[in-house]
Amino acid sequence: MKRRASIFLMLAAAALGQTALTLEQAEQAALKNHPQIGASIFNALVAREVTREIRAGLLPNLFGSVSGVGGQDGTRIGAGSLTAGSIYNRFSTGVTASQLMWDFGRTSGLVESSRLRADAQVQNTEVTRELVVLQVDRAYFAALRARAVLHVAEQTVAARQLVVDQVSALARSALKSTLDVSFAQVNLSEGKLLLAQAQSDIQAASSDLAAAMGMAAPLMDWQFAEPLGPGEQPAADIERIVKDALQRRPDIASARLEFEAARKIIAAERALSLPTISAIATAGVLPAHSDKITGNYSGAGVNVNIPVFNGHAFSARRAQAEYRASGIEQNLRDLENRVSRDVKVAWLNQQNAWQRLGLTAELLDRANQALDLAQARYDLGLSAIVELSQAQLAKTNAELQAAAAKYDFQAQSAVLKFQAGTLLM
Repeated sequence: MKRRASIFLMLAAAALGQTALTLEQAEQAALKNHPQIGASIFNALVAREVTREIRAGLLPNLFGSVSGVGGQDGTRIGAGSLTAGSIYNRFSTGVTASQLMWDFGRTSGLVESSRLRADAQVQNTEVTRELVVLQVDRAYFAALRARAVLHVAEQTVAARQLVVDQVSALARSALKSTLDVSFAQVNLSEGKLLLAQAQSDIQAASSDLAAAMGMAAPLMDWQFAEPLGPGEQPAADIERIVKDALQRRPDIASARLEFEAARKIIAAERALSLPTISAIATAGVLPAHSDKITGNYSGAGVNVNIPVFNGHAFSARRAQAEYRASGIEQNLRDLENRVSRDVKVAWLNQQNAWQRLGLTAELLDRANQALDLAQARYDLGLSAIVELSQAQLAKTNAELQAAAAKYDFQAQSAVLKFQAGTLLM
C-alpha cells in the first residue's frame, strides 16, 4: 500500500507541473501498479502451491481417529463385504500413519513436472512485465507525438491567422482581392480543424497511457519529459539479434519448460503400470469397550499394490501424455519460427524509421525554404495566394511527418527490444 501511494504521489507531482513525467517513471509505475502483472504473480504463486501439494505424496500422512460403536455383541457383518468383521460395543481413539515407500519415481516425476510448470509460470510473469512496459513505451511516445502535433497545429493556426489579418487589411485598402481573403480564410479553417483533431488525440493518448500504467483516470494536462536524443542507430547484425532473442525471450523459455514438464509426465504415466509399495501403522486405546476385546491396539504392515488389468486406462494415459508432449514440442518450434520472423520485421521497421528521420528533416528544411520564398513572392505581388497556400500546407505536412518520424523511431526501437528480449535489461 505504501509503495502504491508513493507512485501516485510521484504522478500527482508531475501532474501539478512540479516535475515532468519521464518514460522511466511511467514504466516503474506500470510495473508496480498494473493489474495484469499482479494477476500473473498470483498465478505463479498458485503454481508453486500445486508443486507443494503434489510433493505431499512423498511425505508421511498422519491422522487421528475417534470412534464410538454400538452393536449387538457377538455378531458379524454378513452381507456387503468379503470380510466377516465382528461388532463390539466400544469407544476408542487412535492415530494412523502411512508412508509411500516406492512407486518407481512416479510421484517424484509429477513433482518435477509441477516444478517445471511453476518455473514456466514465472517466465510468463516476465512476459507480462515486458508486454506492459512495451505498452507504456508505445503509449508514452504516442502521447509525445500527439503533443508535438498539437504544437504544430497551434503554430499553423497562428501563422495562418496572421496571413488572414494581413490579407484582409490589404483587401480593405484595395491592394488584394476578396479571393485572396477567401483562400486565406480556407487555409485558416483547415488549420483549426487540425488543431481540433490534435486536441482530441491528446486526450485519447493520455487515456491510453493511463491505462498502460494500470490507472483508471486519464492523464489530462500532464507534462512529459522528452527522451535524450533521437535514439541509437539500429544494429546491423540481424542474425545475431535473432539468435540472442531465441535465448532471452521469456515466452520461449516458458514453452521449453512446459515441454520438459510434459516429458516428465510421460515418465510418470509409464510408472503407473508398475507396483507401488507403502507402509502403514496404527495404534490407539479404548477407554470403554466390550469385555471380549482389549483396552489398546497397535499394528503395522506393508502393502504392495500390483496393477494387473484396468481396461487399458494406464496405456491410454501414457499415450495421451506422449501426444500432449509432441504437440507442445510442435508449438515450441512454431513459437521459435514466429519469434525469428517478428524480430526481423521489427528490425526492418526500425531501419525504415531511422531512414525517415533523415528524410523528414530534409523535407522540413526544404518546406521552410519554399514557404519563405512563396511568402516573399506573394508580398511582392509576383504570385497568387494559391502558391502561398500550397507552401503553407507543405510546411505543415513536413512538420507533422517529422514529428511522426521522431517518435515512430523510438516506438519501433522499443518494439525491437521487446522482440529481442532486452526491453527490461
